[in-house]
Amino acid sequence: MGGSYFVPRSVKGESRILFIFTIKSFILTVVFALIGVLIWNLIGKFLSISLGVGLIIVVLIAGIGYIMGAVKIPDSPVMGPLRKAGGENILDILIRIILFRGKKKIYLYNYKREKIRGGTK
Repeated sequence: MGGSYFVPRSVKGESRILFIFTIKSFILTVVFALIGVLIWNLIGKFLSISLGVGLIIVVLIAGIGYIMGAVKIPDSPVMGPLRKAGGENILDILIRIILFRGKKKIYLYNYKREKIRGGTK
């Protein structure tokens, strides 16, 4: 009938910067590094912090930004309530949790077209 064809695994790839950063993780790392610099300056005004300690603070906070942008939640039963979110970035999950907790609304859906609270839907 025909020959075999090469089918790529992922046609939607993320572009990489310096082999480890995606665009999202790079932006988050830079933003969190700037937040780390601000924290270093604020703490440095009250306490005398050496350059090495300040750089460690900045690198740790920038590492948190990198983890939020690059690491994906594994699809494992060990993850507990986050098990269904396997394969999604941690930042996307955090945004979804914040938006869900902020709404505080409950929507009732009835697919059988029965009366709900005196009205018809």
